[in-house]
Amino acid sequence: MSAPVTDPVADPTAAGVPADLLDERLIQEQGLVGAVLAFVRRVRSGELGSLPVVVGLVIIAVVFQTQAQTFLSSRNLVSIAQFAAPVGIIALGIVLVLLLGEIDLSVGSMSGLSASIMAVLVTYHAQSLWIAIAAAIGAGVAVGLVYGLLYTKVGVPSFVISLAGLLALLGLQLRTLGENGSVNLPPTSGLIVFARQKFVTGGAAYGLMALAVLLYVGARLLTWRRRRAAGLSTEPLTLLAVKAVALLAGLLYAAYYLGIDRGIPYLTILFVVLVVLVDLALRRTRWGRHVFAVGGNEEAARRAGIKVDRVYISVFVSCSVLAALGGLLAAGQLTSVSQSSGGTDTNLTAISAAVIGGTSLFGGRGSAWSALLGIFVLTSIQFGLNLIGVDASVRYVVTGLVLLLAVAIDSVSRRARSSSGRG
Repeated sequence: MSAPVTDPVADPTAAGVPADLLDERLIQEQGLVGAVLAFVRRVRSGELGSLPVVVGLVIIAVVFQTQAQTFLSSRNLVSIAQFAAPVGIIALGIVLVLLLGEIDLSVGSMSGLSASIMAVLVTYHAQSLWIAIAAAIGAGVAVGLVYGLLYTKVGVPSFVISLAGLLALLGLQLRTLGENGSVNLPPTSGLIVFARQKFVTGGAAYGLMALAVLLYVGARLLTWRRRRAAGLSTEPLTLLAVKAVALLAGLLYAAYYLGIDRGIPYLTILFVVLVVLVDLALRRTRWGRHVFAVGGNEEAARRAGIKVDRVYISVFVSCSVLAALGGLLAAGQLTSVSQSSGGTDTNLTAISAAVIGGTSLFGGRGSAWSALLGIFVLTSIQFGLNLIGVDASVRYVVTGLVLLLAVAIDSVSRRARSSSGRG
């Protein structure tokens, strides 16, 4: 006879029922009410998820809108979405290395080097854009392999590897750019057109949002079917329907509101697609499960037969490739590459975005969506401060305080999870 669920909010492990199983039972037996109770219980036990970031975004929007009436205008939101994407893609790579409890301090230099390689090949050597992009991405693969091999075969800490890499890659960037120190991309470059001028509007935007909801519902139904076939508890279909309707309404309104100005930037769509792909890889593939296992307990993962070295190498390569891609898109956005491309600000912003978005510095906890949420927080702060005329120096102070707050929340939630037995 199964134990009754008496007070799941007050007692996260009521009647000795495991916390995850209790969540499933609540949702299965009480539908929407059970989902709310499960959410409250997770929050009280330290499982905050993306809640602090979402609350932070709401606070940012309210504060800056009261100070500058154009903050929530369609034009400003489109600009935030567009300019957040390149560094957001770099932050996506940082999320991966943080999941392993490691760090890459050279992503900014990697992005600058890749942009320099592309610009020089296109402008000075008359190579096609696609060949130049392939060469730049190839450089990212090579750097990631070197990092991975130094870490796994030699045992050099990732902090030292990437710090040395930051300096070495910066030197290569300066050497690649040559005496001029900067390269202007051709005005008709496809990269500039994609990064600055391409937007989805009208019926195409509404169709894109509807397609996103259909894919979401399809994925959830597939999971529901598999769990039911395996005899596991399943999410009530009514709850799924409510989520789908709410998501559709929100996305359609976003398409409408952004369409008042220029529409949805292609650059933002690419960023979101990459986030979704990385999220699926982390949650639905063996590689993703291995990444979380190694980040949670490397020795236990090794004893379980996981190829730990391969996981580390693949993550370092992925991080460098995403940094290279982000650098290329930033170059297209700025229409040029210079010695300052991918500077220190890029490193700090990318790392801060990953942490602020909810990825733990201690490894084993986080999500690809952390990069998206975190970079929108930082970009919103930057745009908001610019609108109210605050000096640029204040932005660094605010960013530092927000980062400190995010790490503090993570530390507190870790202690709460430990005290509640969730680990």
